[in-house]
Order: sequence, then C-alpha cells, then structure tokens
Amino acid sequence: MTASRTALAACLLAAASAVYAQGAPPPDRVIGYRQSVFGLIGWNFGGLGDMVRERRPWDAAEFTRRAERVAQLSQMTDEGFPPGSDTGAATDAKPEIWTNRADFDAKMDDFRREAAALAAAARGGDQDAIKAQFSKTGGTCKACHDEYKAD
Repeated sequence: MTASRTALAACLLAAASAVYAQGAPPPDRVIGYRQSVFGLIGWNFGGLGDMVRERRPWDAAEFTRRAERVAQLSQMTDEGFPPGSDTGAATDAKPEIWTNRADFDAKMDDFRREAAALAAAARGGDQDAIKAQFSKTGGTCKACHDEYKAD
C-alpha cells in the first residue's frame, strides 16, 4: 500500500470510529451509506447490462471485474438498513422494509446469491451462461425494487 493510500485508510478509519464511538450512526449517515452502495452496484450492473444488450462491445475482462464488484458490494447492503434508518434524509426505501423484514431479508439473500453466481459465471467465460445469470441477478433486483423501493 502506498503512503497516500495508507494515510487515506487511516483517515477513513478514524472518521468511522468517531461515528460509531457515539453509538449507532444517525439515520442520515446510514441512508447516505446505503445510497452509495446501491449507486456503485447500479454503476457496475449498468455496464454489465450495456454489454449484455450489445450497446457496447463485449469485454470479458471488464465484465468479470464489474460482476465481481457487484458480488462484493452485495455483501455490504445489510448494513444500510438498520432499524430507525427509514427516516431522515430523502430515501426511496419504503417503510415495508422494516415491517416485512423477513421477506426483505430473503430478497436481499437472493440478490447476494445470484450476484455471486454472476461473478462465477463471468469467470467461467461462457457468454450464454453469463447472459442467463445476468437476467437472474437482475430479476432479484426487480423483485426487491417492486416491493421495497419507491421510484
């Protein structure tokens, strides 16, 4: 790790530690966190969709890199929905997330599973399998958005 990256990591750790030392982070910070994570997922998944839909040339290495990012980011989503984070900054998260938590959690588990399968398919290199898995993964996004995201 370079000196600048080490310094950046230390600053981020210190900032996060200060927030968590006071207890749970305030709702606005949690909402910002989850919007950031989902923004990154959307950025990467959108690039995958462009390749699948032939809106841009197929690049197996880029597809794999983006699919692996989506899989990794999918593991970070739970932290963005603690109790009490349904209020505060502008959010598209519907209150049903907290009143129907078991179903929401099941949908998030589906997304994590299918995102991991997409990364594995991308590493395998079979475009037909990749495209089929892309569709399955996108279906998990839609299932959750239909129920739990105000658009």
